[in-house]
Amino acid sequence: MGILGKIFTWWDGATIGTAIYSWRKGKAVGSDAEGNKYYQSSDGKRRWVIYNGANDASRVAPDWHGWLHGTHDGDPESYLPPVRGYETLPEPNLTGTDRAYRPAGSIQRGGHRARATGDYEAWSPDAS
Repeated sequence: MGILGKIFTWWDGATIGTAIYSWRKGKAVGSDAEGNKYYQSSDGKRRWVIYNGANDASRVAPDWHGWLHGTHDGDPESYLPPVRGYETLPEPNLTGTDRAYRPAGSIQRGGHRARATGDYEAWSPDAS
């Protein structure tokens, strides 16, 4: 998209205004495995993230989520225990993607569902 994309769009990374503010007033604190960068204001009162790609809050790792909301001070590596073997990686919100959950009978899966078993009777305005 180039420079015009950065000026006029907000949904793919940071706008030019956010980038300038982060450069002038922000202090880089760290980044996560997805490449999202986390910043804190010079006085420590504000915290924010600049996404690497689409702006989707479900892409913030759980450990950084706690930091963003002021639950912890310092970067997550300083207060979290090491990752255990049974823990899985966080997964972003898949709604609207090809990998989204589609239950049986949904239009995206062909729209065919099992017939009612007889315990359901449709309402009709003519029936009294």
